[in-house]
Amino acid sequence: MKKIIFLLAGALAGMAIAPQAFAIPGYARQTGMECNACHFQSYPALNQFGRTFKAGGYTIIGTQLKIEGTDGLSLPATLNASVVTKIRYQKSNGPASVAGAPTGTNDGQLQFPDELLLMVGGRVSENIGTQLELNLNNPGGSVVESFKIPFIYNISGVQAGVVPFSTATQGAAYGFELMNTGAVRGGRIMEARSSFSAQQYIGTATAAEGIAVVASNSMFFANVSKWSPRGIGDPSGSPSANYLRVAATPTFGGWDTGVGLQSWSGNTTDASSAYVQTKAYAIDAQAQGQLATMPLGIYLTHANASASAAGAVPNLFNGNVNSKTATTIAGQLGVIPDKATVLLAYRKGDTGAATANGDNSLMIGGTFKIVQNVQLQLDHEMFTGSKYDGAPANGDRLTTFMLFAAF
Repeated sequence: MKKIIFLLAGALAGMAIAPQAFAIPGYARQTGMECNACHFQSYPALNQFGRTFKAGGYTIIGTQLKIEGTDGLSLPATLNASVVTKIRYQKSNGPASVAGAPTGTNDGQLQFPDELLLMVGGRVSENIGTQLELNLNNPGGSVVESFKIPFIYNISGVQAGVVPFSTATQGAAYGFELMNTGAVRGGRIMEARSSFSAQQYIGTATAAEGIAVVASNSMFFANVSKWSPRGIGDPSGSPSANYLRVAATPTFGGWDTGVGLQSWSGNTTDASSAYVQTKAYAIDAQAQGQLATMPLGIYLTHANASASAAGAVPNLFNGNVNSKTATTIAGQLGVIPDKATVLLAYRKGDTGAATANGDNSLMIGGTFKIVQNVQLQLDHEMFTGSKYDGAPANGDRLTTFMLFAAF
């Protein structure tokens, strides 16, 4: 299988000698801009303009023709859509199959595709946008993966409004998030999300539906949401849980920085109608700029999900007897600017279990951009700590080789 991976990598890298293509996902079609106008080094990490576009509810439009009316109608003349896919090969170093019994990634898994989304979104009117993700790889499940409709208005230089949202996997932060620290599942620089992001490690990427009240400008953003951990189309739960997000996003000496706080609180019912509490917090920071001629992003996170005490209402994010915690530091260095990066991440983790709770990770990897909207990524995770004492079923190493494409 190693030979197959190297042959595939060589063939795809060889394609990179072709002229760089103009990126064509949905938002690029709407704005008439290349993908790197909004993204820092690689998708989906946002730069300053990308945050502005998202904070404005995806309504910025380029030279594309519009259909306009006297009653506020202002639609792009073309429906802007794109397909996003991830094709992965994963291999862990646990015991291989015995007598043909499969052991998952220990034998190697070709996940074709791991993800296949049809994304439709952009401008609905001058102050209303939308984002719709349809899951084309979910047999027997909901076709709608995530959906939100931002209503955003400029009030004395601050973009403010409300965002009704629902998602199967992104968590309460999906309503509105602008940093690249994994504060929301889709906002991260690498595929190895639990090695990169403490928020992802403690399990905040749940189903979620609710309403976010948001505000932002170039210096900050804030999100106050009422939500419940329910999926698309489930009307049975009241959005009684709370989510708070505040972050400062100043620029210092050419470095685009951010530091923020997330808080989950309150009680609600989950998709099975069980009564749960949502009790967790996270602190994160990022800095994106240049090291000599090379772009560099640095990301730090810390998160804590409270324990589920015996006889008490269980915590949605942590069913263990002790707090589940993680602290991470990660970086992405553009060793060949706008083409190839090196990725590095370290996590100090605690599962919250009474024993065998140490769960640390070192991730080494990189990305290679074939064209702006087609990327290769390699992540190699090495796990240590008491959780991996003895002979863990999936070993203590995981390698992920991924082809990402959006078109």
